Amino acid sequence: MANWSDPRPGLAPVGAATDARSVAYDAGLRAYMLSVYNYMASAVLLTGIVAMGVFYSGAYTALINATGRGLSGLGYIVAFAPLGIVFAMSFGQNRMATGTLQALFWAYAGLLGASLSTIFLAYSGASIAGAFFATAAGFAGLSLYGYTTQRNLSAFGSFLIVGLVGLIVAMLVNAFLHSGPMALVISVLGVLIFAGLTAYDTQRTKSIYSYVAGTEGEGRAKIMSALNLYLDFINMFLFILRLFGSSRN
Repeated sequence: MANWSDPRPGLAPVGAATDARSVAYDAGLRAYMLSVYNYMASAVLLTGIVAMGVFYSGAYTALINATGRGLSGLGYIVAFAPLGIVFAMSFGQNRMATGTLQALFWAYAGLLGASLSTIFLAYSGASIAGAFFATAAGFAGLSLYGYTTQRNLSAFGSFLIVGLVGLIVAMLVNAFLHSGPMALVISVLGVLIFAGLTAYDTQRTKSIYSYVAGTEGEGRAKIMSALNLYLDFINMFLFILRLFGSSRN
Protein backbone atom coordinates (compact mmCIF):
# COMPACT_ATOMS: atom_id res chain seq x y z
CA MET A 1 0.00 0.00 0.00
CA ALA A 2 1.27 3.46 -0.83
CA ASN A 3 2.63 5.49 2.05
CA TRP A 4 1.76 9.12 1.25
CA SER A 5 3.65 10.39 4.31
CA ASP A 6 6.88 8.54 3.43
CA PRO A 7 9.65 10.83 4.73
CA ARG A 8 12.38 9.51 2.45
CA PRO A 9 14.36 12.22 0.63
CA GLY A 10 13.38 12.87 -2.98
CA LEU A 11 9.69 12.04 -2.53
CA ALA A 12 7.61 15.20 -2.76
CA PRO A 13 4.16 15.44 -1.15
CA VAL A 14 1.20 15.18 -3.47
CA GLY A 15 0.40 18.88 -3.08
CA ALA A 16 3.95 19.89 -3.98
CA ALA A 17 3.92 17.67 -7.05
CA THR A 18 0.62 19.18 -8.16
CA ASP A 19 1.98 22.69 -7.65
CA ALA A 20 5.09 21.80 -9.66
CA ARG A 21 2.97 20.48 -12.53
CA SER A 22 0.84 23.64 -12.41
CA VAL A 23 3.93 25.86 -12.57
CA ALA A 24 5.34 23.82 -15.45
CA TYR A 25 2.02 24.01 -17.31
CA ASP A 26 1.77 27.79 -16.83
CA ALA A 27 5.35 28.26 -18.05
CA GLY A 28 4.66 26.09 -21.08
CA LEU A 29 1.45 27.99 -21.84
CA ARG A 30 3.23 31.34 -21.65
CA ALA A 31 5.94 30.12 -24.00
CA TYR A 32 3.31 28.74 -26.38
CA MET A 33 1.30 31.98 -26.45
CA LEU A 34 4.48 34.05 -26.89
CA SER A 35 5.43 31.92 -29.88
CA VAL A 36 1.96 32.39 -31.41
CA TYR A 37 2.13 36.17 -30.92
CA ASN A 38 5.66 36.26 -32.39
CA TYR A 39 4.42 34.47 -35.52
CA MET A 40 1.42 36.78 -35.77
CA ALA A 41 3.37 40.02 -35.20
CA SER A 42 6.10 38.96 -37.63
CA ALA A 43 3.47 38.25 -40.29
CA VAL A 44 1.89 41.69 -39.77
CA LEU A 45 5.35 43.28 -40.06
CA LEU A 46 6.10 41.31 -43.24
CA THR A 47 2.76 42.35 -44.75
CA GLY A 48 3.45 46.01 -43.98
CA ILE A 49 6.98 45.91 -45.38
CA VAL A 50 5.88 44.21 -48.60
CA ALA A 51 2.91 46.57 -49.02
CA MET A 52 5.11 49.67 -48.68
CA GLY A 53 7.87 48.16 -50.80
CA VAL A 54 5.52 47.30 -53.66
CA PHE A 55 3.87 50.73 -53.55
CA TYR A 56 6.90 52.96 -53.21
CA SER A 57 8.87 50.98 -55.80
CA GLY A 58 6.04 51.51 -58.28
CA ALA A 59 5.57 47.77 -58.72
CA TYR A 60 1.90 48.17 -57.77
CA THR A 61 1.23 49.40 -61.31
CA ALA A 62 1.53 45.79 -62.50
CA LEU A 63 -1.45 44.92 -60.30
CA ILE A 64 -3.91 47.40 -61.81
CA ASN A 65 -5.23 47.59 -65.36
CA ALA A 66 -4.64 50.35 -67.86
CA THR A 67 -7.69 52.36 -66.74
CA GLY A 68 -6.50 52.39 -63.14
CA ARG A 69 -9.97 51.36 -61.96
CA GLY A 70 -9.58 47.60 -61.68
CA LEU A 71 -7.11 44.78 -61.29
CA SER A 72 -4.89 43.40 -64.00
CA GLY A 73 -4.52 39.67 -64.59
CA LEU A 74 -1.54 39.61 -62.21
CA GLY A 75 -3.54 41.68 -59.75
CA TYR A 76 -6.30 39.06 -59.65
CA ILE A 77 -3.74 36.31 -59.09
CA VAL A 78 -2.14 38.22 -56.22
CA ALA A 79 -5.57 39.04 -54.76
CA PHE A 80 -6.95 35.49 -54.84
CA ALA A 81 -3.80 33.44 -54.22
CA PRO A 82 -3.91 34.15 -50.45
CA LEU A 83 -7.44 32.73 -50.34
CA GLY A 84 -6.19 29.51 -51.90
CA ILE A 85 -3.35 29.34 -49.39
CA VAL A 86 -5.75 29.75 -46.46
CA PHE A 87 -7.94 26.92 -47.74
CA ALA A 88 -4.89 24.72 -48.28
CA MET A 89 -3.64 25.39 -44.75
CA SER A 90 -7.06 24.94 -43.14
CA PHE A 91 -7.93 21.65 -44.83
CA GLY A 92 -4.43 20.21 -45.04
CA GLN A 93 -2.94 21.23 -41.70
CA ASN A 94 -3.07 17.71 -40.22
CA ARG A 95 -1.26 16.21 -43.22
CA MET A 96 1.35 18.94 -43.68
CA ALA A 97 4.71 19.14 -41.98
CA THR A 98 5.30 22.10 -39.71
CA GLY A 99 7.87 23.50 -42.15
CA THR A 100 5.34 23.39 -45.00
CA LEU A 101 2.77 25.27 -42.93
CA GLN A 102 5.39 27.86 -42.01
CA ALA A 103 6.29 28.41 -45.67
CA LEU A 104 2.63 28.81 -46.61
CA PHE A 105 2.07 31.17 -43.67
CA TRP A 106 4.90 33.49 -44.74
CA ALA A 107 3.83 33.25 -48.39
CA TYR A 108 0.31 34.27 -47.38
CA ALA A 109 1.55 37.28 -45.41
CA GLY A 110 3.79 38.38 -48.28
CA LEU A 111 1.14 38.01 -50.98
CA LEU A 112 -1.43 39.82 -48.87
CA GLY A 113 1.09 42.63 -48.43
CA ALA A 114 1.45 42.93 -52.20
CA SER A 115 -2.33 42.96 -52.59
CA LEU A 116 -2.74 45.63 -49.91
CA SER A 117 -0.16 47.91 -51.53
CA THR A 118 -2.98 49.56 -53.46
CA ILE A 119 -4.54 51.00 -50.29
CA PHE A 120 -1.84 53.68 -50.48
CA LEU A 121 -3.58 54.89 -53.65
CA ALA A 122 -6.89 55.39 -51.84
CA TYR A 123 -5.88 56.58 -48.37
CA SER A 124 -3.36 59.04 -46.98
CA GLY A 125 -0.34 57.75 -45.15
CA ALA A 126 -1.51 59.43 -41.94
CA SER A 127 -4.87 57.64 -42.16
CA ILE A 128 -3.20 54.28 -42.70
CA ALA A 129 -0.83 54.83 -39.77
CA GLY A 130 -3.68 55.99 -37.53
CA ALA A 131 -5.82 52.99 -38.40
CA PHE A 132 -2.88 50.68 -37.78
CA PHE A 133 -2.11 52.02 -34.31
CA ALA A 134 -5.81 52.08 -33.38
CA THR A 135 -6.06 48.43 -34.47
CA ALA A 136 -2.91 47.49 -32.55
CA ALA A 137 -4.24 49.08 -29.35
CA GLY A 138 -7.66 47.49 -29.74
CA PHE A 139 -6.19 44.10 -30.61
CA ALA A 140 -3.92 44.15 -27.56
CA GLY A 141 -6.79 44.95 -25.19
CA LEU A 142 -9.18 42.42 -26.72
CA SER A 143 -6.59 39.68 -26.81
CA LEU A 144 -5.71 40.34 -23.18
CA TYR A 145 -9.39 40.04 -22.31
CA GLY A 146 -9.66 36.76 -24.21
CA TYR A 147 -6.61 35.40 -22.39
CA THR A 148 -7.63 36.40 -18.87
CA THR A 149 -11.43 36.11 -18.83
CA GLN A 150 -13.01 33.18 -17.01
CA ARG A 151 -16.10 33.43 -19.19
CA ASN A 152 -16.47 30.73 -21.85
CA LEU A 153 -16.62 32.52 -25.20
CA SER A 154 -17.49 29.45 -27.29
CA ALA A 155 -21.15 30.36 -27.79
CA PHE A 156 -20.17 33.97 -28.49
CA GLY A 157 -17.64 32.75 -31.05
CA SER A 158 -20.24 30.63 -32.85
CA PHE A 159 -22.51 33.69 -33.07
CA LEU A 160 -19.66 35.77 -34.49
CA ILE A 161 -18.82 33.17 -37.13
CA VAL A 162 -22.45 33.19 -38.30
CA GLY A 163 -22.24 36.99 -38.37
CA LEU A 164 -19.05 36.78 -40.42
CA VAL A 165 -20.79 34.66 -43.04
CA GLY A 166 -23.57 37.25 -43.21
CA LEU A 167 -21.00 40.02 -43.49
CA ILE A 168 -19.33 38.32 -46.47
CA VAL A 169 -22.70 37.93 -48.20
CA ALA A 170 -23.50 41.60 -47.57
CA MET A 171 -20.13 42.66 -49.01
CA LEU A 172 -20.73 40.60 -52.15
CA VAL A 173 -24.18 42.13 -52.58
CA ASN A 174 -22.86 45.66 -52.08
CA ALA A 175 -20.16 45.04 -54.66
CA PHE A 176 -23.00 45.27 -57.19
CA LEU A 177 -25.21 47.83 -55.43
CA HIS A 178 -22.44 50.29 -54.51
CA SER A 179 -24.56 51.62 -51.64
CA GLY A 180 -22.75 54.15 -49.42
CA PRO A 181 -24.99 53.65 -46.35
CA MET A 182 -24.74 49.88 -46.68
CA ALA A 183 -20.95 50.14 -46.95
CA LEU A 184 -20.90 52.14 -43.71
CA VAL A 185 -23.00 49.53 -41.91
CA ILE A 186 -20.76 46.76 -43.25
CA SER A 187 -17.65 48.55 -41.96
CA VAL A 188 -19.12 49.05 -38.48
CA LEU A 189 -20.22 45.42 -38.28
CA GLY A 190 -16.84 44.32 -39.60
CA VAL A 191 -14.99 46.11 -36.81
CA LEU A 192 -17.33 44.65 -34.16
CA ILE A 193 -17.18 41.10 -35.53
CA PHE A 194 -13.40 40.96 -35.79
CA ALA A 195 -13.01 42.65 -32.42
CA GLY A 196 -15.09 39.85 -30.91
CA LEU A 197 -13.23 37.19 -32.88
CA THR A 198 -9.94 38.51 -31.51
CA ALA A 199 -11.03 37.74 -27.95
CA TYR A 200 -12.58 34.42 -28.98
CA ASP A 201 -9.56 33.24 -30.99
CA THR A 202 -7.22 34.19 -28.16
CA GLN A 203 -9.19 32.09 -25.69
CA ARG A 204 -9.35 29.22 -28.18
CA THR A 205 -5.59 29.43 -28.73
CA LYS A 206 -5.08 29.21 -24.98
CA SER A 207 -7.39 26.19 -24.65
CA ILE A 208 -5.76 24.36 -27.58
CA TYR A 209 -2.46 24.25 -25.70
CA SER A 210 -3.76 21.64 -23.25
CA TYR A 211 -4.40 19.27 -26.18
CA VAL A 212 -1.18 19.78 -28.16
CA ALA A 213 1.41 20.45 -25.44
CA GLY A 214 4.41 18.21 -25.97
CA THR A 215 2.97 16.54 -29.09
CA GLU A 216 4.13 16.71 -32.70
CA GLY A 217 1.06 18.81 -33.45
CA GLU A 218 2.18 21.69 -31.22
CA GLY A 219 4.17 23.40 -33.95
CA ARG A 220 1.30 23.21 -36.42
CA ALA A 221 -1.16 24.49 -33.80
CA LYS A 222 1.03 27.55 -33.18
CA ILE A 223 1.03 28.48 -36.86
CA MET A 224 -2.70 27.99 -37.36
CA SER A 225 -3.51 29.95 -34.20
CA ALA A 226 -1.20 32.74 -35.36
CA LEU A 227 -2.97 32.73 -38.74
CA ASN A 228 -6.36 33.20 -37.08
CA LEU A 229 -5.14 36.11 -34.97
CA TYR A 230 -3.33 37.62 -37.96
CA LEU A 231 -6.55 37.53 -39.99
CA ASP A 232 -8.45 39.14 -37.11
CA PHE A 233 -5.89 41.95 -36.97
CA ILE A 234 -5.72 42.60 -40.72
CA ASN A 235 -9.48 42.58 -41.21
CA MET A 236 -10.11 44.82 -38.20
CA PHE A 237 -7.48 47.23 -39.56
CA LEU A 238 -9.11 47.34 -43.00
CA PHE A 239 -12.59 48.00 -41.62
CA ILE A 240 -11.29 50.73 -39.31
CA LEU A 241 -9.48 52.28 -42.27
CA ARG A 242 -12.70 52.26 -44.32
CA LEU A 243 -14.57 53.93 -41.47
CA PHE A 244 -12.11 56.65 -40.54
CA GLY A 245 -9.56 56.81 -43.33
CA SER A 246 -9.06 60.05 -45.26
CA SER A 247 -8.81 60.01 -49.04
CA ARG A 248 -5.32 60.44 -50.53
CA ASN A 249 -6.65 63.06 -52.95
